[in-house]
Amino acid sequence: MKKGLLITVEGPDGAGKTSVLQEILPLLNTLLAGQLVTSREPGGVVIAEAIREVILDLNHSAMDAKTELLLYIAARRQHMVEKVKPALEQGQCVIMDRFIDSSVAYQGYGRGLDIEAIQWLNHYATDGRLPDLTLYFDVSSDIGLSRISQNGQREVNRLDLEQLELHQQVRAGYQALAKAYPERIVTIDASQDFESVVADTVQVLRPFLAKHQGEES
Repeated sequence: MKKGLLITVEGPDGAGKTSVLQEILPLLNTLLAGQLVTSREPGGVVIAEAIREVILDLNHSAMDAKTELLLYIAARRQHMVEKVKPALEQGQCVIMDRFIDSSVAYQGYGRGLDIEAIQWLNHYATDGRLPDLTLYFDVSSDIGLSRISQNGQREVNRLDLEQLELHQQVRAGYQALAKAYPERIVTIDASQDFESVVADTVQVLRPFLAKHQGEES
């Protein structure tokens, strides 16, 4: 691969996107001949992981919405310059668990902050780099929160404790983004059983990666 690819996975809490990504990693490594880098937001590098701990700490309930946003943006910038950009420049495929759309959905639609300001900050932090493909795992807030409560192994963070209304607003934000950017955001029905969600995800990724590799050959 000569040209790096940036693929992001998004979804409301409890959508199961992280589990799906873990399930398909062996296949992706095969399809990409080992040219795969996986990461997450916030996090991925030491500084961004430290910021993640601050953001998601259950004891930080007094955190202001704008403070929360700016911490996410700071983590995104460090992650971008330290890990994502170098990998893309080397022609690798970077798959990230959350990216710019999360800020619009959570801090924009969820917290009610100015969406144009968030988009400007995203652009500033990433030097304008957009995902080549975004997989949006859509699930109702009731199902998502129910899954969280039943999963004893999942990390419970500050955002999981928010009221149902915020999670519903976040989902509405993601749905609005999917409608606004159909050229890069593909919606996957995450309310299905796990095997079906995995199959649908592979069905999207296989032709996308094959097309990209064909263009580079």
